[in-house]
Amino acid sequence: MLFTELPLCDALQDGLQAMNFKETTPVQEQAIPVILRKKDVIACAQTGTGKTAAFLLPLLNNLQTEPHEHHKVNAIIMAPTRELAQQIDQQMEGFSYFTPFSSVAVYGGNDGDAWEVQKKGLLSGADVVIATPGRLLSHINLYNIDFSGVKYFILDEADRMLDMGFFDDIMKIEKLLPKDRQTIMFSATMPPKIQQLAKTILHNPEEITIAVARPPETILQTAYICYESQKIEIVKQLFSDKKPNKVILFSGKKQKVKEIAKTLRKMGLSADAMHSDLEQTERNSVMHEFRNERVDILVATDIVSRGIDIDDISLIINFDVPYDAEDYVHRIGRTARAGDSGMAITFVSPDEQLRFSRIEKFLQKNIYKIPVPPELGDVPEYNPEKRRKEGRKHSDKPQRGIGRKRTQESTEKKAQKKTSKKTQSRPDKNNQTGS
Repeated sequence: MLFTELPLCDALQDGLQAMNFKETTPVQEQAIPVILRKKDVIACAQTGTGKTAAFLLPLLNNLQTEPHEHHKVNAIIMAPTRELAQQIDQQMEGFSYFTPFSSVAVYGGNDGDAWEVQKKGLLSGADVVIATPGRLLSHINLYNIDFSGVKYFILDEADRMLDMGFFDDIMKIEKLLPKDRQTIMFSATMPPKIQQLAKTILHNPEEITIAVARPPETILQTAYICYESQKIEIVKQLFSDKKPNKVILFSGKKQKVKEIAKTLRKMGLSADAMHSDLEQTERNSVMHEFRNERVDILVATDIVSRGIDIDDISLIINFDVPYDAEDYVHRIGRTARAGDSGMAITFVSPDEQLRFSRIEKFLQKNIYKIPVPPELGDVPEYNPEKRRKEGRKHSDKPQRGIGRKRTQESTEKKAQKKTSKKTQSRPDKNNQTGS
């Protein structure tokens, strides 16, 4: 199904077109019409099935087309970790670009300025609050936050939240919300505790179950466990003796794509970048050069990669670990087409180990770890369980650190706009961190 076939408002269709979103995933095709009808939903879908768009798009559409209370929080989206909260916030920024809606991401691990931005957004009534349970409760315990306007309550990766011990926190937050609301719950698995939670907070929900296709066995999947600073040196080593040919290197952020392509060219490699800052004519030119083998390495973002249709790709490099299994499958599926064999290499830094282990779990296999050349120095231990425990320990603790520039600047602007009756303008595009 095409997104244009869905009954979404013009502002959202414009955003989807700008982001090059054309075809729906199965979970989007099934969930969006149901959520648009204001029904409660429980969806069993793996990370990476496109579920974030499956709940964000109908949520934004209903906010755009239905009456709601201004200067109040209208929707709460719960996420188990700050990493996922950030990801949802980024997608919210993209999808809502042509709408007047404001959002605030509420999670720990940032500095005092970010806390004040979160506080301001909650108290002034940002339209959409994206939060980890512990951090949101910290604000609730300190301030008198008005949740009487909440019409939508969404739990993403509910099974992970329960695994991390957030059941009581979720129930405390749920009790503060109006009973007359739409509740949506996404979970990768459906154990008894999730079923219990669903019975408690959902009303006559529609059930949706989706599976993600796995990559073909003809793709040799490998990985390097390394530090972030070692990644570019590994690329250099890979092509020190053999000239690259028809290689696609993926990274999740357009600024990083630009930097990587520049660095590769300085190394004497033939590389060009594909990202959303390019005009369509520029994209066409880059693809023409790559198809005709005048460019050996194409450095691309995930969103732009949707439009890459080349059959004879020899190697896929994941410079960073994708957030979703769907993105991973989509990336490496660019090789080994038409029955050919192919190879995929993923660079896994310490902060990416947990994401990578979830991809391995989804694939139901351990991906072979290639030893990093000893001349590049010591490498980190591959211990995703340790990273999981550390993530749980710090996910909601208000600690000092560096917050995202867009969260501190763009979100503050949005909160300020709410206090002076919302305008139709959006934050500066330059603050976007997506592809």
